[in-house]
Amino acid sequence: MAVKIRLARHGSKKRPYYRVVVADAHSPRDGRLIEEVGRYNPLTNPKTIDLDLEKIETWQANGAQLTDAVAALIRAAQEGEKKVAQPKKSKKQLAREAEEAKAAAEAAKEAPAADEE
Repeated sequence: MAVKIRLARHGSKKRPYYRVVVADAHSPRDGRLIEEVGRYNPLTNPKTIDLDLEKIETWQANGAQLTDAVAALIRAAQEGEKKVAQPKKSKKQLAREAEEAKAAAEAAKEAPAADEE
């Protein structure tokens, strides 16, 4: 029996929510599964990735194949453990922070000059 670790789509129309499942390769995408080993929600900010890595390793040791999408999720989960993802900033926000840093640097230069006099 060929076993794959893949995503099963749940949720309503245009609101996807995925379960990471172990299933027979011949069963339908959302059909019969052997075991659920994780969840993935791409709509939250940051994206929610909840995987049981120990179960996944056990299934892989028993011969289960990862799909490309699940392999990418596992890499993202492992990197997420190493570092917390910073939210992306807009160009306006980056420019505003650069101006504030420049103003703070100028104020720091002027402050010691005022103390010396």
